Amino acid sequence: MKPTRIIVFMWLAWAIIVIAFQALATARFVPQFPDRAQDWTTHETASKDYQSGRPFLLEPFMNDQVAWDSEYYLAIAIGGYNDPRAPHLTPQGLSTNVQDHTVTQSGSSFSQSISLSYAFFPFYPLMMRFFAIPLSLFGMNEIATATLAGVIVSALGALLGLLALFDLTRDSLGEDGALRAAFYLLIFPTSFFFIQVYTEGLFVGLAFACLAMLKRKNWLAAAILGVCATLTRAVGVTLVIPMLISWIRLGEWVDIDLEWRQIFHEGVPLRPLYRALLAISPAIAFLIWKLSYLGLAFDYIESNFFGRGFLSLGYAFYAWAEAFRTMLAGTNPQHTAYYITEFIGFAIGIAACIVTVKTHPELAWFSIAIVLISWGSGPAQGIHRYVLGAPAVFIALARWGKNPVFDRAWTILSILLMGLLAMMYAFNMWVA
Repeated sequence: MKPTRIIVFMWLAWAIIVIAFQALATARFVPQFPDRAQDWTTHETASKDYQSGRPFLLEPFMNDQVAWDSEYYLAIAIGGYNDPRAPHLTPQGLSTNVQDHTVTQSGSSFSQSISLSYAFFPFYPLMMRFFAIPLSLFGMNEIATATLAGVIVSALGALLGLLALFDLTRDSLGEDGALRAAFYLLIFPTSFFFIQVYTEGLFVGLAFACLAMLKRKNWLAAAILGVCATLTRAVGVTLVIPMLISWIRLGEWVDIDLEWRQIFHEGVPLRPLYRALLAISPAIAFLIWKLSYLGLAFDYIESNFFGRGFLSLGYAFYAWAEAFRTMLAGTNPQHTAYYITEFIGFAIGIAACIVTVKTHPELAWFSIAIVLISWGSGPAQGIHRYVLGAPAVFIALARWGKNPVFDRAWTILSILLMGLLAMMYAFNMWVA
């Protein structure tokens, strides 16, 4: 069987199994709340009806694939950034009741009520809205339709990521090694996010496909995919690193002075400047977004509600050091168990980046940027989900997987952890 066909059928089986497993888990078990993984989750889930007044989280259809940030993607896809049904930040604090907040219009002061949806990038909900158009023929309500669209977009993005990762690693790892890398991506403990209403599946698909097109010297396709990835997650802007490295290696940068002279004196643009602009296209897209109302509102919500920022290294070091201390204290088993998975993911991310620098420098430096920015954004949480976007992780795992003992042991560990986390997510408990 051809490798691409193996990947497609493996992906299809995985998607069916994960969705079925989540349905089986929620039908069989009832968790005990509150979720004590962190202090804020203990407070957030203290009441059984903690999702009351949040319609995007309460729609029964495919509810196992909807939790936490899913409501913001659904809100944007259905009603835009100012959908009044999404939680808002008001002068009095967080409001989840439509009657208790007013919708801020573009250009209004951030001191008024503003939707938390502004903390999320637009491309994923835009794709959800696009896919929801044909799905509306099924006659479901708008939230159910958008949920199905979100799952499909995530799943298709994951498939694109698998195929791109195979293409990226086939030359260096061989066909068997590249298939192993794709398999490890599919069973990574947090890879169940690839089939939830979350951005991970689409981002990995776009980012890895951008890198694959870069490898094939298809600069235009790489630039388009890089821009789309940047508008899906903020860390997509780091694709400018491998794109610039690849452009510099072409040696065309020495021709830029000649390029400018010919443009101004002869009006004839040459390919070096064209490729240079394509190489920095993710940064250009990010800058345009950053200076727009969406970017300004994003910064406001991130700093005033979610407590995140760009490379807040001092705070991040303190937060992760404190998380490590409390994990070792063992006074809260749920907290300890949660951070064991976080630090496993973080350790794998760091080790993988180090061992791939020499063999895959562009992919390694991109992965380092993903891990560093994710770690340094603020609160100590979610790193084992964020490393999904670092291709070096799966390249390193595939190399280590040449050892049959490691291959079996890692497969067992990954699948068991993925099942646990997917089940907890379906119960609306915090996992990443």
